[in-house]
Amino acid sequence: MSKVTGKLSRLCAAMALSGFAGHSLAADTIKIAIAGPITGPVAQYGEMQFVGAEMAIEQINKAGGVNGQMLEGVHYDDACDPKQAVAVANKVVNDGISFVVGHLCSSSTQPASDIYEDEGILMISPAATSPDITARGYQMIFRTIGLDSLQGPTAGKFIAEQIKPTSIAVIHDKQQYGEGIATAVKQTVEQAGVKVALFEGINSGDKDFSSLIAKLKQAGVDFVYYGGYHPELALLMRQSAEKGLKVRFMGPEGVGNSEISALAGPASEGMLVTLPKSFDQDPRNQALVEAFKAKKQDPSGPFVFPSYAAVQVIAESIDKIDSTDPVKVAEALRSNSFETPTGTLAFDEKGDLKDFSFVVYEWHADGSKTEAK
Repeated sequence: MSKVTGKLSRLCAAMALSGFAGHSLAADTIKIAIAGPITGPVAQYGEMQFVGAEMAIEQINKAGGVNGQMLEGVHYDDACDPKQAVAVANKVVNDGISFVVGHLCSSSTQPASDIYEDEGILMISPAATSPDITARGYQMIFRTIGLDSLQGPTAGKFIAEQIKPTSIAVIHDKQQYGEGIATAVKQTVEQAGVKVALFEGINSGDKDFSSLIAKLKQAGVDFVYYGGYHPELALLMRQSAEKGLKVRFMGPEGVGNSEISALAGPASEGMLVTLPKSFDQDPRNQALVEAFKAKKQDPSGPFVFPSYAAVQVIAESIDKIDSTDPVKVAEALRSNSFETPTGTLAFDEKGDLKDFSFVVYEWHADGSKTEAK
């Protein structure tokens, strides 16, 4: 156990009791850029990221910081837009920040990561799941979440073995994340002998799915997998119910937040979704969960704990090597394992976690979820 981990474990219990609300920063701080969507259609996921990262920063600072220095989170809004993400990355460079927690959407993370790699800035994404991001031999790019090459087969295997549909449609939003995971699901179910009657893309931001629903009816599908984010799937589910299309829907972690229930209403009942394990339900994280709740924050979002862990492993690596040189910190990340609220984290040469698992959940209209069996 590192000095940072030991301090954090003791602090969580103390904060849960005291309701600690803040900590004034010393002038000499280690800045961490937190980059993700503050605005835009998936800002709910960005909130998870900012909440998790800021809690880690707050707790580490309350425990004394890192080698005598406090951490400071600097927020950047990329709206999950690739062009804006590039602008954010350049701003991070100009601001002289060496560490980034983010970005969130894969389509934004990839172009931003090109800049960070070129500039020697260490980036840890707690949410971007496209395998392409870490497939380029980069040394400064990491993540604290699993890949779609794992999540897609997890979904596909569940569909083939548990749902056993006669014929399915696989729909995606034509973006890097959505199309990538949809393709992985398609390949997995086809290998298991399930017929994919329709593989088709929609446009992000579409609101009228009448023609797609007509195609789904004509194709005679009894199950629909959607690769993308919740705004489009919510409307597709609601309009399908209104038009009498009786199929079950499934999506990746990009659809798994309470907003989908607000948009889809009763049509969201029974949706299946792959998500990281519910880290907030782990008894070992009870004190940390109480710390979030004391601040009236929701610890249950899929990116909250991976964001917390991203800050923690940066801090512990700095602590281990007594240096804020991002290249040396990257080397420390690959050379050590870390005990975090998401489990024991160890990174491979590509910067991906050596071990991560996705779980299939059944979604409910009230925004809650239960593990699917």
